[in-house]
Amino acid sequence: DLMIVNMGPQHPSMHGVLRLIVTLDGEDVIDCEPILGYLHRGMEKIAENRTIIQYLPYVTRI
Repeated sequence: DLMIVNMGPQHPSMHGVLRLIVTLDGEDVIDCEPILGYLHRGMEKIAENRTIIQYLPYVTRI
């Protein structure tokens, strides 16, 4: 019986800002998908859905 657990981006058992989508079969980890880009104001996450022209104002503020 597979169970999918979403850990993060803010989870008490984790040190730092990271999101993990973990697939479990009982106590065995079957799959773990890390999702990065939540640190430093989420700049990487914002850039994922923008063109370079749309993202340029964010870069000049760093």
